[in-house]
Amino acid sequence: MARYQFRVEVKPSFLPEQSAPEQGVFSFSYTITITNVGEVAAQLVARYWTIIDATGLTEEVKGLGVVGHQPLLQPGQSFQYTSGCRLRTPSGTMQGSYFCVAEDGERFDAEIAPFLLEDGSRRVLH
Repeated sequence: MARYQFRVEVKPSFLPEQSAPEQGVFSFSYTITITNVGEVAAQLVARYWTIIDATGLTEEVKGLGVVGHQPLLQPGQSFQYTSGCRLRTPSGTMQGSYFCVAEDGERFDAEIAPFLLEDGSRRVLH
């Protein structure tokens, strides 16, 4: 087991009721579960996201905490939240990292692997 490590799980969803495809607005939510799988309690301090739509348009998002929280997670403890974003295309990707500080002062990043944002109703079948 790593001394400092958060596991990040993501479940994205398309939000048709908040989208307007004819106007190039595609809304998505994503539910994130962050679990401290390390040996030391640590706090999520800040977030960094890279959001890329299907045309390659890239947006970077930085900020303190997540949805107004900077959770302190004991080993084995989880924190879950839901947030969202809008794209101009029916699909795209997100990835990023959380900046964390352990109880003993050690700083580390928790990577968020790339995940797909997709309006499944617009998928082309061959």
